[in-house]
Amino acid sequence: MNYEIERLSLHADGVARGPDGTVHVAMALPGEVVEGDVVDGRIAQPKIIIPSPERVKAPCPHYRSCGGCVMQHASEGFTAAWKMDVVRQALIARGLAVPEMTIATSPLQSRRRATFSGRRTKKGTLVGFHARASDTVVEIPNCLILRRELLSIVSMLHEATALAGSRKGEIAFAVTLSEAGLEIAASGGKDPDPAQFETLSGLARQYDLARLSWNAEVIAARRPAIQQFGKAQVVPPPGAFLQATHHGEAALVAFAKAAVGSALHVADLFAGCGTFALPLAEQAEVHAVEGSAAMTDALDQGWRQAQGLHRVTTETRDLFRRPLLPDELAKFDAVVIDPPRAGAQAQVAEIAASGLPRLVHVSCNPVTFARDAETLLDAGFTLEKLLVVDQFRFSAHVELAALFTR
Repeated sequence: MNYEIERLSLHADGVARGPDGTVHVAMALPGEVVEGDVVDGRIAQPKIIIPSPERVKAPCPHYRSCGGCVMQHASEGFTAAWKMDVVRQALIARGLAVPEMTIATSPLQSRRRATFSGRRTKKGTLVGFHARASDTVVEIPNCLILRRELLSIVSMLHEATALAGSRKGEIAFAVTLSEAGLEIAASGGKDPDPAQFETLSGLARQYDLARLSWNAEVIAARRPAIQQFGKAQVVPPPGAFLQATHHGEAALVAFAKAAVGSALHVADLFAGCGTFALPLAEQAEVHAVEGSAAMTDALDQGWRQAQGLHRVTTETRDLFRRPLLPDELAKFDAVVIDPPRAGAQAQVAEIAASGLPRLVHVSCNPVTFARDAETLLDAGFTLEKLLVVDQFRFSAHVELAALFTR
C-alpha cells in the first residue's frame, strides 16, 4: 500500500494517513509517496515512490545506521523553514500571534560536546551513538557534526570501555571541548578499583585530557577545564550543561545582550555556570540564580577573577519549587530565563504577576515555551522578537530566544 506524507511530526518522522489510523514514516518528507511494512504504526524502512524536490542525498555515510541525525535527507532550506515552523505552530496552537523570526544555524563539525556510548562485546568494544530507535551502538568515525577533537578521543574511550565496561550495560562518556583541551565525564561503568583508577589516570595523561571523572569522582585534573563566557573564564563542574556549539551560544548571548538593552539591573534565572550572566555583566549588574551550588560557585569564581565586569551576585535556589516572587523581581529592569525542557511555569507565573517590564526567554522546547508565552501575553506582555537557533544540525531539536516587553 502507498502512503502520502502530509507533514512531519515533532520528531521529524513523516506522518501519513492509513486505513488503521496515523502512520509515522522514518526519513520521509511532506508530499512524498512511500510504501513499506507498517509495524506498530510506523514504517522504519520506507521505499520512496515519489520523492520530494527537497530530498537530497544524505552527506554522512553513517546516516542510515546512526540515530544521532534524522534530517540529512532534507535540503538545508527545508530544514531551516521546518524548524521555524515548529515554533510557529506551537504558538498558533495556543492562539498566539507569531512575530517575524530568523534562524541561526551552526556549521558542520562545530559540536563541542557529545555523549558517546561504550559497550563491551564478545569481540571487544563498541563506542559511538545509538542506532535509530535502538539500543545498538553504532560507530561513527566520519561524523559530520562533531568537532574533530571529539572524534580524536574515541580510541581512548575504547580502552576505558574495555577496562571498566560491561556487556550488560553501557558507559556514557560526556566529552566536552574546553579551552584547555578535552574533558570526559564518564558514568554508568563500574567504580574503578585502585589499579583501574591508576590505569585511567594514565590514559588521561596519554591522551592529554584536561580532566577525567568517573561516576562523579575526579580521576585526573591535569589542567583547569576552562570555558570562556564573555570576559570571564569559568571552570564548570564535570559534566555541567554547556551550549552545544560556540556559534549557537554566541547567537543566543548576542540576542540576550541586545534584548536587555539599557537595563542596569538584570536577573539571570536558571543561570548554569554563567553563559548569559557573565557576558551580561559587561553592561549591567547581574543576579544569577541556579539550582546547583557547584555551578553557582563556578560562576562566582569566574566573575571574581575577571576584569572589567559589573557586580555579579549568585544564589543557589530551586526555581521550580521557590521561584522569585514579584517583590523580589521588582529589583530588576530585565530578566533572562533559560530553563530546561520542562519550561518555567512556576517562575513565569510570578513574572506575569510582577511589574517586570522586559523578559528574555531562552528555550529548548517550543511546546513549553508556547505555554509560558501564553501566560505572559495574558498578563500584558508583548512578544516582540524571536530567534530560532539550530545548534543540533540534522536533528529535530529546536532552540529559541524571545523578547517580551510591556
